[in-house]
Amino acid sequence: MTDDPGPRLVRPYTLTAGRTDAGVDVPWEAAVGPATPPVAWDWPSADVRAQIMAACAARPSVAEIAADLHLPLGVARVVVGDLVVQGYVTVHDTLSATATTDERRDLIGRTLRGLRAL
Repeated sequence: MTDDPGPRLVRPYTLTAGRTDAGVDVPWEAAVGPATPPVAWDWPSADVRAQIMAACAARPSVAEIAADLHLPLGVARVVVGDLVVQGYVTVHDTLSATATTDERRDLIGRTLRGLRAL
């Protein structure tokens, strides 16, 4: 028998230093993609920022990022907001006033998939 408690888990809000405001408008249903032109980054692959950057190739929503990385939605919004401010990612508009029915269905589908994964 050992006294080793196993791996220590990092509390999610330590990733944001306790902040709950993203600093920029980051709707949870908005698609996130890499900045154009792309900005080089060099975080270790275990770093949540590197994981978000890797996920951005598929332009997931903030909700999908939260679900895929097992993060609370608020934490994902703040970290994505930090990456937006630093110029690494872009948050794309969800829908315009002239959005087609297919665009609306796609958004609803992506949102539901992200929420189910939470």
